[in-house]
Amino acid sequence: MYNISPRVAMLSYSTGESGKGKAVDKVRQAVAIARKSHPELKIEGPMQYDAAVDASVVRTKLPDSEVAGQANVFIFPDLNTGNNTYKAVRRSSGAIAIDPILQGLNKPVNDLSRGCTVTDIVNTVVMTAIQSQSEN
Repeated sequence: MYNISPRVAMLSYSTGESGKGKAVDKVRQAVAIARKSHPELKIEGPMQYDAAVDASVVRTKLPDSEVAGQANVFIFPDLNTGNNTYKAVRRSSGAIAIDPILQGLNKPVNDLSRGCTVTDIVNTVVMTAIQSQSEN
């Protein structure tokens, strides 16, 4: 069994303090809430995808980061960005993606794309079963 510590990148069009605007502020606020709720997590943002995964980019953009260049969990700022990016990365790299995971509902409910594979269905069923076990 692998014990992989999550390194969470809250993605944005801006990295660190480089950008301004409502969309970047939303990500900064989400990072603050997540850190307050779960201080044990390594979570940083806002961060562009290249800074999240490429160590050579990190030296310029976020040299003191514990997450940048090593992220293994990616939180997208909105449905449009998340849906397009994860599908592009998944289809071009063969990465495993369990998508989308819906939260905030009374019961676990998840969705599948019309282009999903049998593996996608199995992974989503497993994720939904895990979510249902963690309910009170």
